Amino acid sequence: MALITTGKGLIRDLEKYGALGVYAPLEGGFEGRYRRRLRAAGYNALNFTARGLGDVAAYLTRIHGVRPPHLGKKSTSSGAAVGYVYYVPPILTYQLQQLPPKSKGLVLWILEGHVLSDQELEYLAALPSMEPRVKVIVERGGDRFFRWTPLEKTFAVAS
Repeated sequence: MALITTGKGLIRDLEKYGALGVYAPLEGGFEGRYRRRLRAAGYNALNFTARGLGDVAAYLTRIHGVRPPHLGKKSTSSGAAVGYVYYVPPILTYQLQQLPPKSKGLVLWILEGHVLSDQELEYLAALPSMEPRVKVIVERGGDRFFRWTPLEKTFAVAS
């Protein structure tokens, strides 16, 4: 791999397929370069991890409840604190509403994508066809050099 990469191949394939599975060296560094190239090409990026994500469709497109972690503590009140649920707005819908007018779209860059099930990956692969302004990049694992493939081709391979 070249020390200075233009990112044109990644951007071209991302626009062609809509969803990519990437394999990056475990020491890191390459992801930031490609994120800068996406930003320079006119995309906004949203980075988050797949760990603890829960229902991917609900997290991205619907209002969903989130319970705070238990942390091993008991409530001293009369059970009022036991059932706290915080409702979070749909992150994808909110981000799309906030896009600048000249933006090409939103790239969801999902870290630690190896923990996602095939069903969740199928949803993420279909998301760009449901919402054309959204592109998806899922980090599927490590490799000796930075490479990518269409997300549909990574379903059964990663497990």
